[in-house]
Amino acid sequence: MTAERDDEINVLKLALHGRLVGYLAGFHNGRNVLSFADEFRFDPTRPTFSLTTHPRFPRAEKLMAEPWARHQRLHPILSNLLPEGVLRELVARGLKVHVDNEFHLLSYLGQDLPGALIAEPMEPEEVPIGVLVTHCKAKAVKFVKIAQENKFSLAGVQMKFSMKEREGRYNLPKGDVLGDWIIKTPSTSYEEVPVNEFTSMKLASLIGIEIPEIKLVELEKLDNLPQISFPDEKWAFAIRRFDRAEDRRIHMEDFAQVLVKYPHEKYNSANYEQIARILYQFSGDGLMDVQQFARRLLANILLANGDAHLKNWSLIYPDRITPRLSPAYDIVTTSVYISGEKHFALNLGSTKAWYEVSYAHFEHWAKKSDVPWRAIRPHLDDAMDKARSLWPKALTTLPMNKFHQKKLIEHWGNLHRDFRLPRSPR
Repeated sequence: MTAERDDEINVLKLALHGRLVGYLAGFHNGRNVLSFADEFRFDPTRPTFSLTTHPRFPRAEKLMAEPWARHQRLHPILSNLLPEGVLRELVARGLKVHVDNEFHLLSYLGQDLPGALIAEPMEPEEVPIGVLVTHCKAKAVKFVKIAQENKFSLAGVQMKFSMKEREGRYNLPKGDVLGDWIIKTPSTSYEEVPVNEFTSMKLASLIGIEIPEIKLVELEKLDNLPQISFPDEKWAFAIRRFDRAEDRRIHMEDFAQVLVKYPHEKYNSANYEQIARILYQFSGDGLMDVQQFARRLLANILLANGDAHLKNWSLIYPDRITPRLSPAYDIVTTSVYISGEKHFALNLGSTKAWYEVSYAHFEHWAKKSDVPWRAIRPHLDDAMDKARSLWPKALTTLPMNKFHQKKLIEHWGNLHRDFRLPRSPR
């Protein structure tokens, strides 16, 4: 920021589906404040910014009536739109700002965020007087934007980019062009992650898990990437963005946003019962979504995925207002990379231990979630029937390397007898 006085502010205008949501003011001292526009607050047909602002959500009107103020970090609903880890460091380094300067990061990445929200820097003369008065007659100043060649913003700790596919090649988009694929490049720490994720996602789809279109893409078909050293691997993993459709934005939010948690709280601040209760109560088809959620919980157990934390579950708003469970993403057999890993990311039926979980734990989970068990059990049975009959043979045709396949098959044999799979094709 270029301001030199604490009463000088930069302002971002937040918009959703062409509708003004509000204004985010950033102060020189690091304080930032989101104020909702009256025209958004008082419109009962407004598009959903977050489930916490949905008219049906408890205390939504009260929450929107008060400014959302934070210091350095943005409010969690906005903070979770920004990349984490190495990807954040790469963006911050290019902008010459500190990695914790989230206001500046959002101002730069605001044209292609996850979901449909757009954050756009305002010229001082464009800022409404009412916004300045709200901040004790603060003075709006011009935001000096730093040009950076590569622009992207996707939450997650892997190196992954929002890219545009044209004639079989993938480019980082420029200007107003929206990315339509998420491309995950090979990891410098873990072997063959792209083929692991591709295999895990394909297996999940065979037992009734809804997934977007996925591909393995040769690295040589990725253009205009930052200067990154890749390991000697051939493939990147590509997953079609379900928050984009023919250059149209579809709003979404992950469950860290829904539960108002910061990214660093994604492992230890909630459980799978809370997610299920929210789905069952607020989704446009609560029963269908919680049944799909149960299948995915089981798939994560069967696939030894210990990373299904809050940010790896999302709501999507296809009609702009009503939440639905989004398609699945980020399903990886993590146990092959973490020695001795035997636990979920969050609690399920009062346990995190893969090898303890039985139907009884799922029944306990359903009861705690206020979901009828009789509506869940048949979906788990169906998923198990499909896994036992299809997975052993399918695994031999998928690209996961032989050592990882061996470790996954060993995992199947160590599960509770309710969920144990055969070690070879039937």
